[in-house]
Amino acid sequence: MIRLQPVILSGGSGTRLWPLSRRAYPKQFLALLGEDSLLQSTAARLDQLTATTEVCAPVIVCNEAHRFLVAEQLRSNDHAAAAILLEPVGRNTAPALTLAALAVADDDPVLIVMPADHAIKDVPAFAAAVDAGLPHAVAGKVVTFGIVPDSPHTGFGYIRAGASVDANTLALEAFVEKPDRATAESYLADGGYYWNSGIFLLKASRWLALIERMRPDIATAVRGAYGSGQSDLDFYRVDAAAFAASPSDSIDYAVMEPLSREAGECMVVPLDAGWSDIGAWAALWEVSEHDATGNACHGDVMTVDAHDNLLHAQHRIVAAVGVSDLVVVETPDAVLVAHKDRAQDVKRITEQLDAQGRNESEFHRRVHRPWGSFEGIDLGERFQVKRLTVKPGAALSLQMHHHRAEHWIVVSGTARVTCDDRTFLLTENQSTYIPIGTRHRLENPGAIALEIIEVQSGSYLGEDDIVRFEDVYNRAKPVG
Repeated sequence: MIRLQPVILSGGSGTRLWPLSRRAYPKQFLALLGEDSLLQSTAARLDQLTATTEVCAPVIVCNEAHRFLVAEQLRSNDHAAAAILLEPVGRNTAPALTLAALAVADDDPVLIVMPADHAIKDVPAFAAAVDAGLPHAVAGKVVTFGIVPDSPHTGFGYIRAGASVDANTLALEAFVEKPDRATAESYLADGGYYWNSGIFLLKASRWLALIERMRPDIATAVRGAYGSGQSDLDFYRVDAAAFAASPSDSIDYAVMEPLSREAGECMVVPLDAGWSDIGAWAALWEVSEHDATGNACHGDVMTVDAHDNLLHAQHRIVAAVGVSDLVVVETPDAVLVAHKDRAQDVKRITEQLDAQGRNESEFHRRVHRPWGSFEGIDLGERFQVKRLTVKPGAALSLQMHHHRAEHWIVVSGTARVTCDDRTFLLTENQSTYIPIGTRHRLENPGAIALEIIEVQSGSYLGEDDIVRFEDVYNRAKPVG
């Protein structure tokens, strides 16, 4: 039986799906199509690949800042990771895959490389396509999956396929850049072109040999970063300086495009399985369920004479009257209104936010932490009010603030509070005061979530006003 090692690449920021997707909580962690997040759906997809293969627990490569999100989402969906490899900086998919291949190099399995943020509706069809490609990957070929196009899409790269290798596999002749409309229409009429899915099958040793040959600068930097790394809780931290020295490049540009010019080295398996990269709001509308008038609605939505809209309400009612082909997305701190044809330009809004030094492109109003989350309720010149939710058994770091004092009021649950040399319990409707400069810690010793209202007061209320003394999550930076 073939040993198949899934590699899930989870380094994306999803800025084109703002304001739902933000850099601290990007689209792979969002439940955009059902109850599971895109990451959870990607992991669950692996459960149907076991008919002819031994499928290992996945290796996840993710941004260091997202490590606890990855671990928690997999755990809550009953999926374990073989390894969670942390990228200190983003260097695109070629270095990320090199990290994963090094992590499993001793066993040299066949890798199935998948982005964490894609959707596939017909999972049995996907499993059948994987089965079709596996023998070629075992034989040392590089296999990719070409999405059977149903429209002349100009937002995807294309694959040009050649002669049939067998009943389910074609020779891969070339990768083609994103076309203009007329060119895309000619591709569709030709029938020999497929959308580039970014999903690959190949042996770990084959990838390492290819990256060494074609991009030795990437291979050298990533080998050094991985070799100098160390385990940290459930994660593996690579050496930050060595990894940052790696050039940034994609799997396609670094290896697949030059390799496709070598006859017989690359194969493509056509895949018709309801695939989408959900790269922008228009793509989400396309794969969502529609009502009788073509609206894709989520949350508290009402419509009158409106059609073919994507309407997403998260916090308040969204009402659409007499409009069509719009994207309307409402969150607690932002509202987006865009024409579907301009959905790709949402990224320009996040660029404006960054240029103005605003944090709405980075964080939601609710900010997730490994111990739970906090949500801003009110903010003034010298005060801030937050709602903290601490998971059962979790604890904030032992810390101190130079510029702010804090008042904690327990709304529900039980809190264990450390305040300098005192440790005591607080229950519902009880409160305490943490003076400026006091070492303190908040813990939840109970079996239910702890809800706290925190009132901060002082001359500076930024999240970086923190000195951390102890932390069960091994966080060094001041992030709460």
